Amino acid sequence: MRPDPFNPDRTPLDRPYEPVGPHYPLYDAETQSWTFGPDEDDASPERPRRNIRWGRWIARAMAAGIILLVIAIAWLAVTAPLSRSLQPPTPPSITLTADDGTPIARRGAIIGAPVDAAKLPAHVREAFMAIEDRRFYSHWGVDPRGILRAAWHNVGSGGVREGGSTITQQLAKNAFLDSDRTAGRKIREAMIAFWLEAWLTKDEILSRYLSNVYFGDNVYGITAASKHYFGRTPDKLNIGQAAMLAGLVKAPSRLAPTTNLKGARARQAVVVAAMEDAGFLTKAEADAVQPQRVLASRPETLPSGTYFADWVLPEARDQAGEIKTEATVQTTLNPRLQRIAERTVRSAGLNQAQVALIAMRPDGRVVAMVGGKDYSKSPFNRATQARRQPGSAFKLFVYLAALRSGMTPDSTIEDEPVDIAGWKPRNSDGRYLGKITLRQAFARSSNVAAARLTQAVGVKSVIKAARDLGITTPIPNEATIGLGTSTVSLLELTAAYAAVANESYPVAARGLNDVKDKGWYQSLTERKTGFASSVHDGMLDLLSSSIKTGTGRQALLTVDAYGKTGTTQDSRDALFVGFARDLVVGVWVGNDDNTPNPGLSGGGVPARIWRAFMQSALDIPPVAAPVVQEEVDPDAISNGMDDGMMPGGPDMMPGSADPVGEIMQGLGIDLRTGDDGSITVGPGRRRPDRAGPPPEDRRPPDERDEEE
Repeated sequence: MRPDPFNPDRTPLDRPYEPVGPHYPLYDAETQSWTFGPDEDDASPERPRRNIRWGRWIARAMAAGIILLVIAIAWLAVTAPLSRSLQPPTPPSITLTADDGTPIARRGAIIGAPVDAAKLPAHVREAFMAIEDRRFYSHWGVDPRGILRAAWHNVGSGGVREGGSTITQQLAKNAFLDSDRTAGRKIREAMIAFWLEAWLTKDEILSRYLSNVYFGDNVYGITAASKHYFGRTPDKLNIGQAAMLAGLVKAPSRLAPTTNLKGARARQAVVVAAMEDAGFLTKAEADAVQPQRVLASRPETLPSGTYFADWVLPEARDQAGEIKTEATVQTTLNPRLQRIAERTVRSAGLNQAQVALIAMRPDGRVVAMVGGKDYSKSPFNRATQARRQPGSAFKLFVYLAALRSGMTPDSTIEDEPVDIAGWKPRNSDGRYLGKITLRQAFARSSNVAAARLTQAVGVKSVIKAARDLGITTPIPNEATIGLGTSTVSLLELTAAYAAVANESYPVAARGLNDVKDKGWYQSLTERKTGFASSVHDGMLDLLSSSIKTGTGRQALLTVDAYGKTGTTQDSRDALFVGFARDLVVGVWVGNDDNTPNPGLSGGGVPARIWRAFMQSALDIPPVAAPVVQEEVDPDAISNGMDDGMMPGGPDMMPGSADPVGEIMQGLGIDLRTGDDGSITVGPGRRRPDRAGPPPEDRRPPDERDEEE
């Protein structure tokens, strides 16, 4: 323990020592002794001086201010880039265009082109300055006088009636900040306002403000607002119109003149009075301004919803990425083919029944889509959202599995009743022809032949064929799937037929021209696979026979065509899916409530809609052959059809399917109608194996138990 220099018998803990005069005790650890010092002449460090050098602190403060200013400028450069002040703070907005660039639909805001305030009429600029910021050209972004004036008026009115924000501050808030009312946000708003004033001219600030301010009705910018409300450009606005637009800024949603013309006119009068008070208008000019009218209808508006737009929009948003203003995405829709599809559906003469049509290229690009008779009445898309049984159109996968197993269209199958574990399918016409070729079985859409083939190749092989061609909906592991008992969307089924047209699978239906690059995993797992040459040729053979001599004969074209009909039990659903040249088209007709349509079949109305669309789309002449008219239930389908389509009813085919031929055969005469319309008369000696394919089922529902 160290001794006390004043009293060696005591320790420093007993009594603290104090310095004496200019000297104070120091303890030397090496000599373990006390000394007094230091003196002024000693070389030891001096004691801290008590006098403060104010110049040094001022220099430090200035340096700190410069550093903070640099930090603030860097922060503003990152968080408030000047380019953002050109972009309106809109909700996500996207415009969809057809494959030729023509706009077809818009989702989100209407955004006008930027304007140059210096080129606008003086009364347009003055209308906004009079009501929003009269001292715009004299302040530095924040107007203290305006803030005090607003505060005084608000105190006098007992609430917040007037704001003190300048046009520069409003631009800062709209372009860079959120809408909260915290003190922190107001400070940031003022800083950004000074930042804008330092880097932009007054006219540039006013131009950017007018180009992105909100005017109600989901319209941003004075260019869009002028066109939307008055059908003119901003440089053509009169004083009253400019005053009305300036008045909307305060409460655009509430004062939009399309829904509140009275309120918009009252606000217009307030703006005109402010222009007079600010000296922008004389009393005579102000008195001459009349209440303005707006357009009764919106010019050049795009549909905000169509079946195709609804379907493609999610994919379009994914492609556009994060949308903060406006994006334009080109789709695969072909305007000409879409018009043909809509016209064909309108002329189909459907009463209560609904309809859906999909047209795509063999590579999956959807070029036309109709999801129902009237989007305004029912936006439900029956082409993409509905899951219905495909009936015999599903037999495409049964026969694909058969050809993969080594069979050919000339291979034979028994067209006789069969019992598969208690399941006894029947042909819809009740006729059985014995041993027939796969070509004949496919053409006449034999149910028992499809069931036997499914049993022969295995249910798993049929399911694999469907999966390979892109069917993703659940398929039960049972023999009945061969007759189309599982459900599928028309879009997916049409894409499966497109795989045959494309000679490779799978084909994914898509609505955008630009396809994002796939990742390595997708590239490995989604590679396309080509059909074996013999299998593909066999599929074309079968699909061609269905149109030339089978249940799809009413889809016959003057060019090579391939397709298949489908009719579900009790005629609840009727389909025709096929392709010709570079178009693959699927058509569905049925009721939304899944009720029966007596007389409806895939070879009837759907086939005729398909044929009418193809003839116009491919610009080919119709087949020069007579088509027999047949009565149908008027409550399901009407008889009025144009574009070469006949009224609803079954397919009329040569042979036993021709009622005239049946009558003549009863008289011992065999009458046949050729594909070209020629008529051949001969002795009535028709053999069962040469009988033409039957029409699709026309028996009462209680006499049927299986799909076509």
